[in-house]
Amino acid sequence: MSTNEQKTLYAYDNEEERQLAHTIANTMYRYDQVEDNRISTLRDLTEEHVKQFWARGYLVVEQALSMEEVNTSLAAVMDILSGASTGTKIQFVKPRNELKTLEEIELAARKLSDYIDHEPRLRDIAYHPSIMEALSKLFGENAKVAQDQAILKPPTGGAEKPWHQDMAYGPLAYDKAVIGLWTALDPAELDNGCMHIIPYSHREGGAPHYAVRDWQLCDSTVQVEHDMAVPLQPGGVLIFHGLLHHGTPPNFSAKRRRALQVHYAPESASKLSPKEYKRMFTNEMTGAEC
Repeated sequence: MSTNEQKTLYAYDNEEERQLAHTIANTMYRYDQVEDNRISTLRDLTEEHVKQFWARGYLVVEQALSMEEVNTSLAAVMDILSGASTGTKIQFVKPRNELKTLEEIELAARKLSDYIDHEPRLRDIAYHPSIMEALSKLFGENAKVAQDQAILKPPTGGAEKPWHQDMAYGPLAYDKAVIGLWTALDPAELDNGCMHIIPYSHREGGAPHYAVRDWQLCDSTVQVEHDMAVPLQPGGVLIFHGLLHHGTPPNFSAKRRRALQVHYAPESASKLSPKEYKRMFTNEMTGAEC
């Protein structure tokens, strides 16, 4: 599909929306600070790295999956989109009945979820022995899967995911820290919506979220000056604390940006009570305004 055809399918509905997206990309994210402190593989994780994780809120692993595992994961994603693999939930950026070809379906798919029980190739990645071993080191106990997703930011119109904390989302609201693994299946780069993080921000605890462009942190509270971009090559992974402030800018490029995102909780963790969730992640008890 040509760039012009992609724009016809996935460009913003009007010039005002397009300009707003560019404004957000240019004001809420910075691109001159890139995290280059990386571990080669998950097997290289040491006790010093564990300390770094809890201090900074994240670790970056250069190659967590082999290219064979990346290609197997991409094949599984495509089988889900084509209907050859069934049961996984799919979220689209366009009405499903408007999508006539597999190429249109692929480019309009934003998110896959709950695939572990339906797609054995992706289940094998979620429970990869090196991943589970690394998580047991980080948690100090065995890990359990709390949520499984694939995030598929389509080209030339893949929307921003505003700054947020993952534990502010109900499925991840546990009484102990959850840990997310965001694994690139395509090159995740500065121009197609790689992950951005605020180092050390998890230390501030839960923060109120608001329904603005998404369920998100208030823009005015985001410490954009401390934004660190985390570009990754296929198979690279960002390991991050569930309270770390993070987001991804829009994808204005003609490139796909597909990634697996699986969250884990320590086995001993329990879900937060509704009252505790409201105290941590809403303004209902504080009256805070965005």
